[in-house]
Amino acid sequence: MTFKVGDEVEVLDETISGKIVRVENNTAIISTTEGFELEFLVKELVLKQQGSLESNIFSKTSLNEAVSQKETKKRKIQKVKPKERFQPTMEVDLHIHQLTNSTKGMSSHDMLTLQLNTAKRQLEFAMRKRIQKIVFIHGVGEGVLKLELEYLFKHYDTVKFYNANYQKYGLGATEVYIYQNPTL
Repeated sequence: MTFKVGDEVEVLDETISGKIVRVENNTAIISTTEGFELEFLVKELVLKQQGSLESNIFSKTSLNEAVSQKETKKRKIQKVKPKERFQPTMEVDLHIHQLTNSTKGMSSHDMLTLQLNTAKRQLEFAMRKRIQKIVFIHGVGEGVLKLELEYLFKHYDTVKFYNANYQKYGLGATEVYIYQNPTL
């Protein structure tokens, strides 16, 4: 866009407006309403129109709309406790190929026993190290491992378990929360 001396302009991404005093190549010098002369690139300027942004932005109806939009956005944000926000979650992958190099010669019962022993060992490790959250990745499958894990977790009084984050793990993971002070 070409500007000429005397055009009233506004600066993009700034709350500055004024009249163009001089135009040189790709830069324009404007005199602000406060009396300052400032230099801007031509691409940073737009012509000021009647019923400018200021009058539109600060009109009562648009101000009320902006406030109501901000309030609805506040309600949608899920609050995360500071303790949980920065705490990394321990992940334990119980897929059999992650636990052993070869399943040759292992029955289904042997594989399930290995997976459950690993889960129990990792859970007790987390309790000793005071880790509050663990995600056990068990996969979807037929659900046998998931049921056995739930049976295992029910034996611990200081443990609460539920489905892990669906967006991250789908249906194939269980998150375990370990209460650190069971006497409270």
